Amino acid sequence: MQAFKIFLTIFFYSCALAIQAKAPEFTGNQPDNKPHRIIRTCCSFGTEMQLFAIPGVKLTDITSIEKIGNHQYLGDASEKNGIVYTRRGGFIDMGHLRDQADWTAYLYTEIIRNRQAGTLSMVLGREGGEKNLQVTIPSNMSNSDLILLSGKIAYDLSVWHEIATWFGASTIPFVPERYSSFSVEDAYSNLLGVTIGIQALQSELPYEMAVTTIINETLKSLDAVSNELETFMAMEAVRDVWWTREKKLPSGKVLLQRQLQVYDCLQPWLVPGWMNAGQEKSELKVPEYTTDGQMLTEFYELDFRLNYKFPFRKMFPERKDRNINQNDFDRLLAQIADELEKKDRKLD
Repeated sequence: MQAFKIFLTIFFYSCALAIQAKAPEFTGNQPDNKPHRIIRTCCSFGTEMQLFAIPGVKLTDITSIEKIGNHQYLGDASEKNGIVYTRRGGFIDMGHLRDQADWTAYLYTEIIRNRQAGTLSMVLGREGGEKNLQVTIPSNMSNSDLILLSGKIAYDLSVWHEIATWFGASTIPFVPERYSSFSVEDAYSNLLGVTIGIQALQSELPYEMAVTTIINETLKSLDAVSNELETFMAMEAVRDVWWTREKKLPSGKVLLQRQLQVYDCLQPWLVPGWMNAGQEKSELKVPEYTTDGQMLTEFYELDFRLNYKFPFRKMFPERKDRNINQNDFDRLLAQIADELEKKDRKLD
């Protein structure tokens, strides 16, 4: 039990070790330079959340626009990540946002490094099964399109993380992560991070400086609240509607609502009554096409060999092997929606 308590404490409080890098530049496929599956440990939705088996500890992962530090590629404790509420973009998880910006940058760097070869093959480890990436890199594809391609792959990987954790994948053995899967702020924060990563790679500024600048400008444009107390109050306004404090983390019953609409256009979840007069919610679009109209999915394949925690035969009865790709996400999302609906009917 003591070891389990230590695992939980590390899981909810640890920050990734800093890797010093002024820009996302790599020489060879070095493990020390490759992003972790999840770079930054952040954040549980809710306030003063109790942790199972750790009495007296209450978790509130909130930050503010004044506290977030400069962006550090692959993470640094100085970033002061947490959740910020914005009146036009809802709750923004800064850890998710920064992770997806960095994944976009990392994938772009790897694609550029393999441009002359025309192909990129990457083993992405295990998360719900084996993950592999194959990219075709046309010699005439512009840098702008390669940046969009990197963003699209990064976003698909972020969606896969939500899917995999729903079906039992976890960073720490025996500590389920379904409690945070498809949290109401996850998809929007992930796509916002991809968007910021794309903009940073298109900028003439050094990567980290560009991300820092764009994050600050973006949060202001989304009308971020001025301090942590306001974000706390915004979360309290949806307590027992979107989440509950009646259950302890990592219970899957903490979240009362989940966001399964992750393609192709994302609408943020806004707290009722918190938008100023004349404001409109800021919707985001997943990168789907090159500048000349080709579908980005034509140039890559994410291959997943699913483990036995997935009800594979139910979702893919026509297949003999357990391999899927990003084009199969709709079936997985439909299965999750069906499971949530059945759960809701039981509660009724």
